[in-house]
Amino acid sequence: MSQTIIDRIAEQQDSLPGKDGFLAEFTGQSMTEFRRLGIPDVKHEEWKYTRVKGLFRAEMGFGSGVSVTAADIDPHRLPGHGDATELVFVDGRFTPSLSNIRHGDKELVVMPLSEAATGEHAEKVREHLGHSASYHPDGIQALNSAFAGTGLFVMVHKGFSTEKPIYIYCISDSRSGYVFAQPRTLILVEAAAQVKVAEHYVTLGSGESFTNEIFELAAAQDAVVDYIKIQDEGPMANHVGTTHIRQTGRCLTNAVTISLSGRMVRNNLNMVMEAEHGESHMYGLSLLNGETLVDNHTIVDNVKPHCLSNELYKAVLDESSTGVFNGKIFVRKDAQKTNAYQSNKNILIGEKASANTKPQLEIFADDVKCSHGCTVGRLDEEAMFYLRARGLGEASARALLLHAFAVDILERIGHEPLRRHVDRRVSQRLAFDFEDGQ
Repeated sequence: MSQTIIDRIAEQQDSLPGKDGFLAEFTGQSMTEFRRLGIPDVKHEEWKYTRVKGLFRAEMGFGSGVSVTAADIDPHRLPGHGDATELVFVDGRFTPSLSNIRHGDKELVVMPLSEAATGEHAEKVREHLGHSASYHPDGIQALNSAFAGTGLFVMVHKGFSTEKPIYIYCISDSRSGYVFAQPRTLILVEAAAQVKVAEHYVTLGSGESFTNEIFELAAAQDAVVDYIKIQDEGPMANHVGTTHIRQTGRCLTNAVTISLSGRMVRNNLNMVMEAEHGESHMYGLSLLNGETLVDNHTIVDNVKPHCLSNELYKAVLDESSTGVFNGKIFVRKDAQKTNAYQSNKNILIGEKASANTKPQLEIFADDVKCSHGCTVGRLDEEAMFYLRARGLGEASARALLLHAFAVDILERIGHEPLRRHVDRRVSQRLAFDFEDGQ
């Protein structure tokens, strides 16, 4: 990466809001850290499959977002959006003018992160912003933190419970050229609150895009959080994302990551279990074709005892695509009575497709139940023969079996309209007739 690109990034960062108080210190230190660390390359063990250095090129633009309208977003709105709170990023900047806040002030606090960092919520921002950095101490993480001044802050009030979801749309506008976007979100879920949050990543236009995002969420005592990330940015999209969920009290969190399209996709998911009797579930589904790379890195950090975590990631790899899964479970010395399970399953469709899987356990306690495993294989030939013998064509039989492979991930999406929407998108990708498949 040339010094010219670094200087352009620094100039762009210097023009952003958030130049007062803690946020100015946070972004300034992050920019310094980015300059020190640089962009990871294949020499970094955690990045040996995911090449991001070549994405930083002279034609990289930061976008202005001014040309994006509500009509541009309409085709990408998620089901039930009329009742949902919709929060919109354009080219990495939280954009209140395109957002629709349908929950009341007694239910949600929604504001730019730059305002939250200097107002009555400043101490909460200071406590939780950047907690993910210790799990990913690299230049990509630092670069997003340097641009946190354009981010979003949400607080879900104590005891709040509703079926109305929070939808976060991250829109990259590549219609005028290669665009680089860095969304940053911090969500605090207070005690006994129940919330459903969905992030939807899309690109307008057919040009190249690069999204480098961080989503941090902290859940307090007795909270229930259902989170889903839908990455569907198109064949020219590059995506590096970190989802960091922190259980500060005994609570239940469910996280589903769906990767449907892209050229290079890296999903980091951290689940930090800091309170006794916490419970977490992590699910992922990737559908890959062409020369797409999807790299899923997960961390479950068991800090306190009596916690339960369950993790299942699946991938369907067609043509010359590459799938990567790197899952780590840490059980700290004091985290006795931990139950932690991890599984990764891959189906290779393309002759040149490949899967690299590395489940890992690091256990420092002696009274735990932990397991991990992985499988890489092809479609069941006997099942294919059975379906073909009953009149299905080869393509339909294959799509039916692949849908069956994916369905136990789709069933983990807690919001029913959203589950049907994602199921339909998966079925479209598999060339499977959705209505016949029900």
